[in-house]
Amino acid sequence: MAFELRQELKLSQQLVMTPQLQLAIKLLQMCKMELVDVIQEEMTENPVLEEVPESEGESSEGEVEDIEEVADPGQDMINKIQEGIGSDWKDYVEGASRDSYVSFNNDREQREGFEATLTRKESLTDHLMWQLHMSGLSDEELSIGEIIIGNINQDGYLQLSLVEIARIYLLKREEEKREGSVAQFNHLNWLKLLSALQQAGRALNRIQGFDPVGVASRSLRECLLIQIGFLNEEESLPERIVKFHLSDLERRKYQIIARSLNVNIEEVVESAKVISQLEPKPGRPFSDKESQYITPDIHVFKAGNTYSVVLNGDGLPKLRISPFYLKTIYNNSSSSTAAKEYIKDKMRSAIWLIKSIYQREKTIRKVMKSIIKFQKEFFDHGIDHLKPLVLKDVAEDINMHESTVSRVTTNKYVHTTHGIFELKYFFNVGVGSDRGEGGVASESVRNKIKGILSDEDSKKPYSDQELVEMLKENDSIRIARRTVAKYREMLGILSSSRRRKFY
Repeated sequence: MAFELRQELKLSQQLVMTPQLQLAIKLLQMCKMELVDVIQEEMTENPVLEEVPESEGESSEGEVEDIEEVADPGQDMINKIQEGIGSDWKDYVEGASRDSYVSFNNDREQREGFEATLTRKESLTDHLMWQLHMSGLSDEELSIGEIIIGNINQDGYLQLSLVEIARIYLLKREEEKREGSVAQFNHLNWLKLLSALQQAGRALNRIQGFDPVGVASRSLRECLLIQIGFLNEEESLPERIVKFHLSDLERRKYQIIARSLNVNIEEVVESAKVISQLEPKPGRPFSDKESQYITPDIHVFKAGNTYSVVLNGDGLPKLRISPFYLKTIYNNSSSSTAAKEYIKDKMRSAIWLIKSIYQREKTIRKVMKSIIKFQKEFFDHGIDHLKPLVLKDVAEDINMHESTVSRVTTNKYVHTTHGIFELKYFFNVGVGSDRGEGGVASESVRNKIKGILSDEDSKKPYSDQELVEMLKENDSIRIARRTVAKYREMLGILSSSRRRKFY
């Protein structure tokens, strides 16, 4: 057999989780306190990064800077870095600024009270339910979706099969029709079961696209495949390994995988590294149930008829590249080649961090300004004027993906004249109203119900039906009795029979 040595050019797609992409996604969903921890850790590990001295970084007293309009004071520094480590990094350093964050120094008297900073960490169920009600599903699929989410464990895995979910949904409907009597499954129509099964499949498919990616999976294999699919890398080597050789991967049988898939063992090793970066337990970030103390990430101020958005940079280090290391790269010093390569590598990491922080700030500001645009009446007059708003509205307004908006609004708080609110608070489904314009926000309706019940006669409490009539008469809100009951339960308020006092 004759062997021939030749060169050939082959074009192929590979799943690549670049350090820039990983860092940008990681920072975007962090709150301010988490970001401070990451920056401090990076400054400890990276000698090239340093904090701008206060004498250089402070703004004029009482002056509020708009980061989108301020010229970049660090461009000379960036030009030197480009000369030292190459122009390939231009895309990552353009716009990077040593003053990426505005320091917010407010008087102690104007700061929010200690009680306002205490909040319960959002559970996985709460996080998924919020996205479910923003997804625009039909009433049937919404009801099935609630069953699905209610059966997801703390690791983020679905514990029931689609058949079981469909049966629960149909039994629930039968019980409602029989007004509490026990329904038997053998009485159910198999045609209805098939229809419910199809609806359950659609609802599950939608929920599996929620954040965190991989949630509602029924197995580890499905969880990893969903995350790989989210990266738009179908039919890649990592996907094939997860599909057909997950057990071999767990036992590190790389040679068997390479032989079976007809690839080099080096490719298998690289794919294994990519797979190891995926999250096998999507619910992990939501497992901590302890109370947390929060500080607002954003402050909104009114000046005349307009609102200013200022990111809270109080305590957040302003970063720059160390002038000492810049000189080492820029000048023809006597430093060894190995030392220069080490400094270049650390500079790349520093630039990625500065660029990612800068982009994070721009994205948060864009989302907040868009929210103000849609919810201006809330900022002018308060909770009763909150309007219906979904992720898609903001995403289209700022030309971003819905998942990006979801990440920005997660675990971030804004300080307004009406109090401190999580950004998710401003997203609500609409409730029917004679006012038009999409109705009234569900949060506004809950606030009205709470106000009505706070003033009721404890000896003659209002029934849910009376609340329906009062909302319709006083506020032109058309709402079903069972919806009122659901909102009342969400507020932690008992039924009228249990609220009644006889003394």
